[in-house]
Amino acid sequence: MPSPLLIDMVHHNPGEAPFATRYNDPRSLVPLGYSAKVFELFESAQFGVDWASTDPEVARPGSLEQAWVTTKAQELHRLYNATKDAGLQVFCHTDMIVLPQSLIAARGLTRPGDISDPSTKAAVRDLLAGIFDQFPEVDGLVVRIGETYLHSAPHHHGAIDGRTDAHRTIMPLMSLLREEVCVRRGKQVLFRAWYSFDTDLATYQAVSDGVEPHPNLLIVVKHCEGDFHRGNPFSKVLGQGRHRQLIEVQAQREYEGKGAYPNYIAHGLIDGFEEHAGQPGANLRTLWAHPLIAGVSTWSRGGGWKGPYLRNEFWCDLNLTILSRWIREPRRTEEDLFHEFAQGDLGLDALGSTRFRALCLGSAAAILRGRRSTVPDDVSPWWTRDQYIGVPPLPAAPTARARVLSDKDEAVARWEWIVNLADSLVFADTAITRYVQTSSRYGLYLYRIYRAAFYLAAHGGRGDPATRSLIRDYDAAWADLRHLHATAPDCATLYEANGFTLDDTTQPGIGAFVDALRESRSGVRPRRDPCGRPPG
Repeated sequence: MPSPLLIDMVHHNPGEAPFATRYNDPRSLVPLGYSAKVFELFESAQFGVDWASTDPEVARPGSLEQAWVTTKAQELHRLYNATKDAGLQVFCHTDMIVLPQSLIAARGLTRPGDISDPSTKAAVRDLLAGIFDQFPEVDGLVVRIGETYLHSAPHHHGAIDGRTDAHRTIMPLMSLLREEVCVRRGKQVLFRAWYSFDTDLATYQAVSDGVEPHPNLLIVVKHCEGDFHRGNPFSKVLGQGRHRQLIEVQAQREYEGKGAYPNYIAHGLIDGFEEHAGQPGANLRTLWAHPLIAGVSTWSRGGGWKGPYLRNEFWCDLNLTILSRWIREPRRTEEDLFHEFAQGDLGLDALGSTRFRALCLGSAAAILRGRRSTVPDDVSPWWTRDQYIGVPPLPAAPTARARVLSDKDEAVARWEWIVNLADSLVFADTAITRYVQTSSRYGLYLYRIYRAAFYLAAHGGRGDPATRSLIRDYDAAWADLRHLHATAPDCATLYEANGFTLDDTTQPGIGAFVDALRESRSGVRPRRDPCGRPPG
């Protein structure tokens, strides 16, 4: 069996300054056994292509667009060459279909997002030629059609029509990429299935059957369906079809604190999360022997939008380190690798390693119960994400509602236990000791806010002593979290009591809901937040 392909990407927040992270340096990936670095959307070669040879009207000399493209190309060559010098392959995370606005105008493209349109198809072929002819450092593309971001691309237009249409969009585009990139140029295409054909097995099979396999054409599938939410089903399309696959994993969990608090997922990935106990083989260990599984694609940092923003990426490091070590030695147990790292790299003694493992496994259990439920269908996961907290959605059935509230009590109890464990640990690096303690308290205070919010939503806001007591719990948890941020220099930035937003506006969230309860005498029933699906 060939060595597994292990690739990593830092996904910077769209429209924001890039993260300051060691994973920007390709040399940081070499000791972990990575074979390639992926440059995310706005570091993709498609934005540095000079179209002058085919379309003189595109990025005309002396224009702002030409200056932007020239600067971008210089930046990309520098990044790509540094990666090649480190011994890694270069991949570009590329939105399809994104083209210069001036090209669309010069060619009179009326349907630039329709891959079935001959003019659009010709433009995409020219784009691919420009990428690989002008950037020979690039070894392949990671193609995304689930969404299109243009936050840092002022001169481009992006959209794709029918992103879930297997016959009109997915298969024609994949076949074109296969022909132009894999066959003609001997480069690789890693086609992401997310938000397009990743949750319906019949659609996935149709795509697999409709596109001829090629050694350089792989499909990238998230380990769970939809987005990276605990409680979502394990992917049903992994190990299916006839194309080789990469399993996509997020080390910095965008919906679960982003590393602001303990969140250990390597055990769940390798041997199965508790919510997948009813899905036989729902883990990497079982899949690893499947001939279609070619490796893993990780996001060391990034995902989602906004904060929390980290001052210490220890929890991302832990997930990435244990997972990458297991990929290199898949016959070993995750527990053995964990203790080896905890004692050999982090400097814990045997007792400390055992306590640290209990902390890590406890974080996985606390997060499932605190954000969602032991029966995931009880609670939609979209009520809180990134740095925002909306109004918790409650199930209507009394039994389910009681279970959800009990889960919130158990989550807080687990976080209290995690804090006690954190305080007992002494790592070789004092910065890690401090951050494990700080981040554990962050988790406790945040999940106390979550618990109070769920109880307030369930109580119905009758303005009675019980409501006032719950509001006091809610306020005290916020006060503790803000005090932690003010006194612990390594504390991540804070959540907001506002609903999710992509701009600078303020959307009503849990704060507005609780403020209404403060003023209520007759009672206010919680409004169900329409937590929509996000970019990701």
